[in-house]
Amino acid sequence: MKFCSTCGEQVSQRIPSGDNRLRYVCDACETIHYQNPRIIAGCIAEYEDKVLLCKRAIEPRLGLWTLPAGFMENGETTLQAAARESFEEANANIHDMTLYCTYSIPHISQVYVMYRGTLVDGFSAAGEESLETKLYAEHDIPWDHIAFPVISETLKLYFADKHDNTFKTRDGEIYRDDNQQIIVKNYTTY
Repeated sequence: MKFCSTCGEQVSQRIPSGDNRLRYVCDACETIHYQNPRIIAGCIAEYEDKVLLCKRAIEPRLGLWTLPAGFMENGETTLQAAARESFEEANANIHDMTLYCTYSIPHISQVYVMYRGTLVDGFSAAGEESLETKLYAEHDIPWDHIAFPVISETLKLYFADKHDNTFKTRDGEIYRDDNQQIIVKNYTTY
């Protein structure tokens, strides 16, 4: 960040009074510009033992498969964001949505909040950010073509819970180790 979005003057990085982290602070009007993690909300849409996946029409990971999910907007709840993203990406209406898992991804400053729910009438169609949508049974999931590690992990947990017929709400973390390998830690099950 170089310029203040409030007054347009230059900003510098410093630790504001009463804080303990470097922040961008306007040199003229003293506005503190906080940069916080982004929240991504999405949904596992279920229909007749299958889940809905979307093939991405945008970068990053153009052409790979994902669950319908995207950045939360101001003024909405995570549940509303998951429902909106499901409709925007897959023209999918989801009923009976319940919280399924949350994942913190500190190396990219994101938090995923994933729900599960029922896809109404099994209908979906590609939205602006999707090339296509498709319902997949577990054995047909294109595991080598899933866009993001958090989506792979969410699907693996979902199918494990489905086999046990006990869906748990989960919390975890996905990070990169010193060798840049993806590490997944599942901390809590409720």
